[in-house]
Amino acid sequence: MIWIEPDWPVKDNIHAAVTLRTGGVSQGPFQSLNPASYVNDSLEDVRQNRQVISQMLDLPSEPIWLEQVHSNRVIKADQSTQLEQADASYTDQAGIVSVVMTADCLPILLTNQKGSKIAAIHAGWRGLLNGVISNTVTMFEGCPVIAWLGPAIGPDCFEVGTEVKASFVTKSEKFSQAFKQKSQDKYLADIYHLARIELASLGIHHVYGGDFCTVTDKQRFYSFRRDGETGRMATLIWRD
Repeated sequence: MIWIEPDWPVKDNIHAAVTLRTGGVSQGPFQSLNPASYVNDSLEDVRQNRQVISQMLDLPSEPIWLEQVHSNRVIKADQSTQLEQADASYTDQAGIVSVVMTADCLPILLTNQKGSKIAAIHAGWRGLLNGVISNTVTMFEGCPVIAWLGPAIGPDCFEVGTEVKASFVTKSEKFSQAFKQKSQDKYLADIYHLARIELASLGIHHVYGGDFCTVTDKQRFYSFRRDGETGRMATLIWRD
């Protein structure tokens, strides 16, 4: 298997996939299907890997790649004409491919029940804290939204300091449920639970996925926390 297809109850015109680390041409720590151009991989290998992804998924157009900076900025993918600094994109146009790249951070896909709007979100803890999910959900203008949580660092591997927990709990006491104390000044954070709490606060309760761990599943996933220098998975969504 070279990609994962989300298991979520969406309209037939919605297509989505997460690439795995197999099936490409990259070498060494980036082996093999790395689509990220910013991780010191060969740019020619990255270009070939992106071609492989487009062909194997039969994409309708070149994905709208982002320069991800752990922000809360969302762009409208069909209006993008150059590489932009943002951590989410959405569109209401057919044939436009929204994509984010991750290697422990949480990729989130959104669509509405009518299948007329889609979005892809790159959510590390900073983006989650600073509202990248809510900024993206705003683009759906009150439509009932369905979410899918893609491969991210699992709850037994994501160690954070007290300042991270404090920042979330200051925002909402509900976030305390997603932290488990490991030592005097370290906690294990459940990034999936953090996202579910945020989505629920926005009225989104149809949430699927969230049962992966990029750190422990070395065969399928890249992991920055595990390996340091490594590639990225691409999480893509588009509609007919």
